[in-house]
Amino acid sequence: MRRVSGGIAIFPAAPTAIRNGDVEHEYRQDTDFYYLTGFEEPNAVAVLAPDHPEHKFVLFVQPKDREREVWTGWRSGEEGAKRDYGADAAFTMDKLDEELPKLAVKADRIYYRFGGDPTFDLRLVGWMRRFQRQRQREGTGPTSVIDPAELLHDMRLIKSFDDLELLRRAIDITCEGHLGAIQAIKPGANEYEIEAVIRYVFRKNGSPRSGYAPIVASGANATVLHYTTNNQPIDDGDLVLIDAGAEFNTR
Repeated sequence: MRRVSGGIAIFPAAPTAIRNGDVEHEYRQDTDFYYLTGFEEPNAVAVLAPDHPEHKFVLFVQPKDREREVWTGWRSGEEGAKRDYGADAAFTMDKLDEELPKLAVKADRIYYRFGGDPTFDLRLVGWMRRFQRQRQREGTGPTSVIDPAELLHDMRLIKSFDDLELLRRAIDITCEGHLGAIQAIKPGANEYEIEAVIRYVFRKNGSPRSGYAPIVASGANATVLHYTTNNQPIDDGDLVLIDAGAEFNTR
């Protein structure tokens, strides 16, 4: 894997999505962001600056807020980002527009993947305009944006011993879920009952969630390629097709 110098990489956390009112959909961190940081909180940005003399890994995070933590849970804050996740420096998200340009001042390019968060995409475009003006005055600053996916996804293909152990654990949990489903299938049961068993076994064994919406398709439903309604009774003699897999510390 060749080392890329002369640039910085910016990875925003996955955005939250409102379900209704003040209720959010279950949060699932962006896979690339989690692979690089292990950080699962929303409203965060990771910056990799390999040529910076001090701050090669910087996390921007939600501030500690006792009132908000009562509603949505504990936050790592700046100190936790450094202590628990190895950041060389950490700032609250309200400092992003102030601090990120300092990290990019000597970089000639930015690695960033457009399309994950349209709001953040526009923010990056604004920074690039600022960098363009800066370069005209000072002769330094990034001039291009490069998608890091090719480099990063090649890295993710190479699994460490720990990665392989996590994959094996996910497979073991998945097998347990399927065995639980087999034991629960009987004429008169509903597809959603079998789905509930699968999800229960996954959670019981340490998986935070299913890796994708489980398919439990009986009878003619098994001919629907992405059937996820899972709400029909299982008749005697039906074939039951199940497609389900557990997540476990996904990287």
